Amino acid sequence: MEHLEEQELLRIWEEIREALKNEQIDRFRAEFLELHPYDQASVFAEMGDETRKNVYLYLSPEEISEVMEHIDYEDTEPYFTEMDPRFAAQVFAEMSTDDAVDILNELDKNKVASFLTIMDDKDAEEIKDLLHYEEKTAGSIMTTEFVALKAAQTVREAMLHLRREAPDAETIYYTYVIDEDKRLAGVISLRDLIIAEDDWKIAEIMNERIVSVSVGEDQEEVARMFRDYDFLALPVVDFQNHLLGIITVDDVLDVMEEEASEDYSKLAAISDVDSPDDNAFASAKKRLPWLIILLFLGSMTASLIGQFEATLDKVAILAVFIPLIAGMAGNTGTQALAVAVRGMATGEIDKQGKRKMIMREAFTGLITGTACGTLITLIVFFWKHDFFLGLLVGISIMATLIVATLAGSLVPLVMDKLNIDPAVASGPFITTINDIISILIYFGMATAFMNLLI
Repeated sequence: MEHLEEQELLRIWEEIREALKNEQIDRFRAEFLELHPYDQASVFAEMGDETRKNVYLYLSPEEISEVMEHIDYEDTEPYFTEMDPRFAAQVFAEMSTDDAVDILNELDKNKVASFLTIMDDKDAEEIKDLLHYEEKTAGSIMTTEFVALKAAQTVREAMLHLRREAPDAETIYYTYVIDEDKRLAGVISLRDLIIAEDDWKIAEIMNERIVSVSVGEDQEEVARMFRDYDFLALPVVDFQNHLLGIITVDDVLDVMEEEASEDYSKLAAISDVDSPDDNAFASAKKRLPWLIILLFLGSMTASLIGQFEATLDKVAILAVFIPLIAGMAGNTGTQALAVAVRGMATGEIDKQGKRKMIMREAFTGLITGTACGTLITLIVFFWKHDFFLGLLVGISIMATLIVATLAGSLVPLVMDKLNIDPAVASGPFITTINDIISILIYFGMATAFMNLLI
């Protein structure tokens, strides 16, 4: 609801509420349909259950479908549940196929079967075809509502075909060309069609250098292709290069948001992103698995400190610097992790080379470790008037930062090699691992040079 001025939005909302209350259908439709579908969805989401039931009576399935396409598909289940099943099936039939599939994937399988049974056979068949594709692949986010031209057609024939099919197509700015066997042969822009002579063959003016994506390709790779090539649409093909559908830029924006949210949740050590609508039990269920793992790892840190109890007894001042060293290790490890995961997600590391990235992080750790180590040596010396204590803490921080930086960059690379999502190497996980490393370095050095400290 941010796209309209707040006062203007409140005024419209009051007008709509009053029209619904007084059952003034024409007034409601005039106010509501004047809004952009995004703002319609925002207003719709603010309505109560009883109010929405009237809206279903006052709007057509096509008008409701535009509203539903602008609501996060994870949030639409309650709306389709409260609709009359036949009305809901008509709404699905009016939606873009890919958007309908996204929503149906969130619903109970029995409800999905019921809607598909009620739906027109042709519409149901198109949706069923897309429902079969594995989630988070190109096939699951593509739409079958596109216009394909034949290479043998003339420009005149192509324009007539385009006029007939354009109303139901997702986009016509780029039109894909197929041969007699329905294999992808080229692409032609609407601009090229408009300026071409009527009797020219499509095969003569189409661009044969075309980038396509396999139906089984991961959606994250699809998003990278859109970023690299600045596409508005991308054709999806099978292993024999048959044109199956297209992916449009609006679908990729949804993918990018979804992937970013997923990576953020993993970096925060949450199995799934908390929703504002989750109750306390649901939120705790998402967070507990990682927290329990981190609890056991944290217990290892406590156990390690216990192993150096004799060292602490002799030089109690060492305990003062444990949080400092562990905190610095966690911070630098998380920084390196973020750089590595981002580089792998964007494909930059593949271009640069993993060895180059590791060497860069090693030198970064050396520079930051030396700077921080030198600074803390001077601080401790002037604070405690003990040169060897300052030197111990300084060298420990230098060694810790070097190792922690390397760990932060190496762990996601190893996970990627094992076909595990690198984002699983979450911030808290790396922090805990680096706590253990830093304690070993710090107390190991303190024990080795005990005579200089006493």
